[in-house]
Amino acid sequence: MTYPSDLADCTATQLLQLYRTAQASPVDATLAVLQRIERFNPVLNAFCHVDPAAALASARRSEARWQAGAPCGELDGVPTSIKDLILARGWPTLRGSRTVDARQPWEVDAPAVARLREAGAVLLGKTTTPEFGCKGETNSPRTGITRNPWDVSRTPGGSSGGTAAAVAAGMGPLSVGTDGAGSVRIPAAFCGNFGLKPSFGRVPAYPLSPFGSVAHLGPHTMSVADAALMMNVLKRPDARDWTSLPPDATDYTVGLDDGIRGLKIAWSPTLGYARVDPEVAESVAAAVRQLEALGAHVEKVDPGFDDPLDITTGLWFVGAWTVWNTLTPEQQAVTDPDFRAEALLGQRYSALEVQQLNLRRGALGSHMRQFMQRFDLLATPSVAIAAFEARPAGHSAMDPQAMLGWTPFSYPFNLTQQPACTIPCGLTRGGLPIGLQLVGPMFGDAGVLRAARAYESVRPILRPDLSRLA
Repeated sequence: MTYPSDLADCTATQLLQLYRTAQASPVDATLAVLQRIERFNPVLNAFCHVDPAAALASARRSEARWQAGAPCGELDGVPTSIKDLILARGWPTLRGSRTVDARQPWEVDAPAVARLREAGAVLLGKTTTPEFGCKGETNSPRTGITRNPWDVSRTPGGSSGGTAAAVAAGMGPLSVGTDGAGSVRIPAAFCGNFGLKPSFGRVPAYPLSPFGSVAHLGPHTMSVADAALMMNVLKRPDARDWTSLPPDATDYTVGLDDGIRGLKIAWSPTLGYARVDPEVAESVAAAVRQLEALGAHVEKVDPGFDDPLDITTGLWFVGAWTVWNTLTPEQQAVTDPDFRAEALLGQRYSALEVQQLNLRRGALGSHMRQFMQRFDLLATPSVAIAAFEARPAGHSAMDPQAMLGWTPFSYPFNLTQQPACTIPCGLTRGGLPIGLQLVGPMFGDAGVLRAARAYESVRPILRPDLSRLA
């Protein structure tokens, strides 16, 4: 195995091998990552909270365990960050919102954070999010604009934009994001990461999202093997999440390199309704040809459903209205104008209309479960466009098209709860990442990882040139 010269550019898998062979220590790696954060976070604004003292103390404990030959878990000593929608003991969870008072006890770890601590991960801090994770770009009145390390004039996407920017820039090889309509996959595609939205319930959550059962938690990494490692940790049960799936004995690292020869892949360039930028379409089509060259049987076919944008945004706006009604008038007055607009759109829905949306969602889920009986995977673009301009909160009027119309491949699979990933498959002529999305049947997370790893084996994930940010 060859290693980058800077430990901040190592994957988690590489760091763990360096620790095993005593070629580097968790303290060395954490110092390198903290230096990277100190240098580039002022430019990218990927972190809203960094705790160097706690990270180094954790790294020293990990180093002692490695020196004693007794690492405590699969991720012992690996620098890791947490999206600021996810509770972490001792740190404020601001949710990108001026409505949250940081001066209160923060005594609870969400399940994902608890499992990462148990596995020995070195927690660095919290990554930026738009207010309450309300949109597919990362800006908010509280934390400002987060920027893309490939081009700082562009957005990293959202709502896990800080997470994606941090991982791409080497500010920790692992991070946890959330995905309610594409919020892991959009920023991973825009920033050139690997991002996975697991099957709903595979990664326990607490508290559950006010936006309902479209909300998933998943890993952001710069290698598929790292995501498989993370999934082995994140999927462990937690009784606080009554929607979570039963314990799963799958080791996602086993069989990861078995390839995709003989797998049946449905290839849908538009899902039957999307308009896709020609550069994106060309790059993703080439990636699908590569899957075929790796031995998969590819059939060009649309899954046969209409654009469910109105289902997604209707349910989302009702969720925003629900959150809005937990706020005082004083808090409502300082919210992000985009969140405020979503909430007021949600106010318009009657109980009957919400029930009708849920029934249509159920029909879509049933349709896709039946469609996936014929295929092992569905391949699409991850996002229809490359990263657009980084803009302030409230830059334009909020409506369904403005919110999600440019990411027509992401939100359907939140509605259906299927596992889906994005993996980089090229760059635009302007040097911006393009993503290939692989969607699996429900509970087919291991197959999604295996297919992504097969593609990665012939098209390794690239990092941006950070010298342009100096």
